[in-house]
Amino acid sequence: MSNPLGRTPSLNALRAFEVASRHLNFRLAGAELGVTQGAVAQQIRALEEELGLKLFERHPRRLALTQNGQRYVVGVRRAFETLAHATQSLRPEPLHLTISVTPTFATKWLIPRLPDYTRLHPGVDLRILATERLSHFHTEAVDLAVRYGRPSFGPGLQSDLLWEECLVAVGSPALLGQLQAASDSPRNGSYVLLNDSQSSWEQYVEQCDPPAPQPPAQTISFNQTTLAIDAALMGQGVALVQKDFVAQDLALGRLVQVFPAEMQTDAGYYLVFPRKQRQPDAVADLRAWLLGAVR
Repeated sequence: MSNPLGRTPSLNALRAFEVASRHLNFRLAGAELGVTQGAVAQQIRALEEELGLKLFERHPRRLALTQNGQRYVVGVRRAFETLAHATQSLRPEPLHLTISVTPTFATKWLIPRLPDYTRLHPGVDLRILATERLSHFHTEAVDLAVRYGRPSFGPGLQSDLLWEECLVAVGSPALLGQLQAASDSPRNGSYVLLNDSQSSWEQYVEQCDPPAPQPPAQTISFNQTTLAIDAALMGQGVALVQKDFVAQDLALGRLVQVFPAEMQTDAGYYLVFPRKQRQPDAVADLRAWLLGAVR
């Protein structure tokens, strides 16, 4: 039975020719292929003999493709690219998803729970874009975002509520002992208030603490909530933060709720995503996992 593809040269010889055509140097071609310079030269000579054509001009210090070599290498290179593409198509690349979150959400809530997601979805490569700025879905290829605020978040976007905002005042157990010896009022000036760029101690005091004129507390301000939480863990003061970000620390006794009052606002944390998605099934799975993890 005849070969429907016709007679073709050795693939090894063709590969040696393609690599040598890029380097125009048998020594460098051999280094890429993991063989000797002489082996490459032998493959090229055998190919030229089989074709009955000269593919390279040999000069003292360099090689040059002949006209036939220039024509031939275009088709040879295209053939290897086709083989590579056919091989890759047998092994689909994993799905890639990008979720944009604040650094606090990433470190205090998402990262501790990631092993559960990766176990359930081994075929997904998850990229976490942790930033305080507003990420753009299209220009930064973001599939899903966690945003603080109130709907709506823009045209063409949908949202799911993760948590309503619930602020609690937390500090280390050692700090709590010191405060109980002094006063249980956030208006007391004997400790440090840890501020972030989001929570308002003034609003908390007005809504949750009976008026009690006291000297103003000393304050330290941070541009990220996670820094205020870390300072509270180190006993440096009292932080006013979203309860869900410190739930694990409270459960393990690393932090305690310094004052009993909890402040609800009309804002919240939302999953936000475009109506038109690149990978709707994978995004739906990630949404379902996130929503299930907060319940």
